[in-house]
Amino acid sequence: MMIDTLYYDGQCPLCRTEMEKLGRLADAGLELVDIHETDMDAETRLAMLRVLHLRTASGEMLQGLDANVAAWQHTRWGLLFRWMRWPLVSWFADRVYAVWADRRFRRLYGPGCEVCNLE
Repeated sequence: MMIDTLYYDGQCPLCRTEMEKLGRLADAGLELVDIHETDMDAETRLAMLRVLHLRTASGEMLQGLDANVAAWQHTRWGLLFRWMRWPLVSWFADRVYAVWADRRFRRLYGPGCEVCNLE
């Protein structure tokens, strides 16, 4: 079976809550991976902590809302998320997500980002 892999920030309470729900609802075609439990290099870890990432079964890397919407397609609720990728809606939704993701990252990790192992 081909599997999509969703990388999420297990240190983020909101992210953990969503992943718990997604994990209960998703089919076997989706694997959830906490970024903090991987051995990726610091630069990759930093990029992945900033926004949600999903590696598709074919190897394509999706980010942000594209990753989120793709992950939810592995549930029976997937149709409810597709509207966020409609052309006019996606333009606005992507900007809102970018602002939210940046604020979330700064709130959790702040200057120095020790968890990123970049110092």
